[in-house]
Amino acid sequence: MSYTNSSSMNFGSGNVRRTFEFGRTHVVRPKGQHQATIVWLHGLGDNGSSWSQILETLPLPNIKWICPTAPTRPLSTYGGFSSTAWFDAVEISEDAADDWEGLDASAAHIATLLSTEPRNVKLGIGGFSMGAATALHSATCYALGQYGNGNAYPIDLSAVVALSGWLPCSRTLKHRIEGSRDGIRRASSFPLFLCHGRGDDVVAYEYGEKSARTLSSAGFRNLSFRSYNGLGHYTVPEETDEVCSWLTANLGLGGFRLN
Repeated sequence: MSYTNSSSMNFGSGNVRRTFEFGRTHVVRPKGQHQATIVWLHGLGDNGSSWSQILETLPLPNIKWICPTAPTRPLSTYGGFSSTAWFDAVEISEDAADDWEGLDASAAHIATLLSTEPRNVKLGIGGFSMGAATALHSATCYALGQYGNGNAYPIDLSAVVALSGWLPCSRTLKHRIEGSRDGIRRASSFPLFLCHGRGDDVVAYEYGEKSARTLSSAGFRNLSFRSYNGLGHYTVPEETDEVCSWLTANLGLGGFRLN
């Protein structure tokens, strides 16, 4: 496991600028042939280290995992108290204001991490909870070819995995993609894998299911949604096994083996 230095990014317009200081990034090197690189995003209040330890145990020897740590920032959901978070979330609801600036900053940070990977390696993003929401935002940026602020999205993504998450900025997604011929084309074939526990008491199952429906209606036809009876806001071997199988199939990986 290796580490990279923290980085900062400035986003904003006019006289208002916000600086996002990202934490330490943990890297799990492939044990076999390097065929894919996936940036994996932790949930609210977590860090890259905890997920790097989980990912290192998966039977996917040909994937390099990059596990960054989100900036520490004041959160509306915590009454202004600070926590590691990819963006500010007032609440998980279509009626809540979306933090486009924070989402774009995190998506840009992820794109920067992927930008130096070899050209022959497939690129993906995955995440849990708020990390899953950020991964889905990156998927919509890829389909549209631009971030929410209109700047060009530079990465050729091959797949996105979202566990126990939700789709931010969902209210305008269908309209934005329908207004882009390239967006319709990219969305229609892009592989998405969403998983959610029916017993989730943090990000309610209905939000995960509704996010899948919204993405599908917006044109993401190559989408799989899996639900798990009794599963709360955590992951279990059945879920990670299905993630491994899905990634192997959709990224054309070799070397997959279940223990």
